[in-house]
Amino acid sequence: MSFLRTLTGSFSSPAGDNPTVAVMEAAFGELAIDWSYLNCDVAPDRLADAVAGAAAMGWRGFNCSLPHKQAVIPLLDELAGSARLTGAVNCVVNDGGRLVGHNTDGAGFVQAFEAAVGPVRGRSMLLVGAGGAARAIAFAAAVAGLGALRVVNRDAARGAELAFAVDRATGVRATSDAYDVIVNATSVGMLPAADAVPPVDLALVGPGVVAVDVVANPPRTAFLSYAAAAGATCVDGRGMLVEQAARNLSLWSGREADRAVLRAALVRAYDQG
Repeated sequence: MSFLRTLTGSFSSPAGDNPTVAVMEAAFGELAIDWSYLNCDVAPDRLADAVAGAAAMGWRGFNCSLPHKQAVIPLLDELAGSARLTGAVNCVVNDGGRLVGHNTDGAGFVQAFEAAVGPVRGRSMLLVGAGGAARAIAFAAAVAGLGALRVVNRDAARGAELAFAVDRATGVRATSDAYDVIVNATSVGMLPAADAVPPVDLALVGPGVVAVDVVANPPRTAFLSYAAAAGATCVDGRGMLVEQAARNLSLWSGREADRAVLRAALVRAYDQG
């Protein structure tokens, strides 16, 4: 019998409202593996220390969330194709001492979206944000057949750069036409600032529009509450969180988790919060 557990975890800041730990611990329990997941609040100027520490302690891998999805890249040994394409990393695998960055956010978004409302193919998307999550969503949706994309961001140049990069890599054109999907890919609306609304013209939200929020805590953000009242179809951040968590587990362990178990753990975490 070994008393040495396999360690994984998450580096973000703030970290206190990140429910991923509940989902991952449920996955470990369902698979009956002696693993632990540590939710760590890591300031930007300590990220290099945290990564080095995880490697030194033999962690099997870790997640990176806000604000580290791009900053972690120079600290890694290699990028998988998903991370190279998007320019963002949310999952790192310790492969025999080499730290390999992956991106499971984009595939998780597409899977959750299509399970909720149908194919991405042919749709026109207004994407709010240009950070790590937004980049993953933009590229994954484009690869899945997105028809057109517009990116809005507080830093307009950064938003334009993302739209141009997607167009150059996938051929998905930028658009200023009407949108049938509006995605908040920022942290606006996350606890404790749950009343905040992303910088999007809410007049665009209404019947025939799918409003998506990547924020998972709270599940019903102020943006989604407004969208639902306006008649839009709403997709909250829980499905994406569950899908990317399942993909993280597969990368770290080679095992597949039951999504229903992960989602139930997420619901319990909210009920107890």
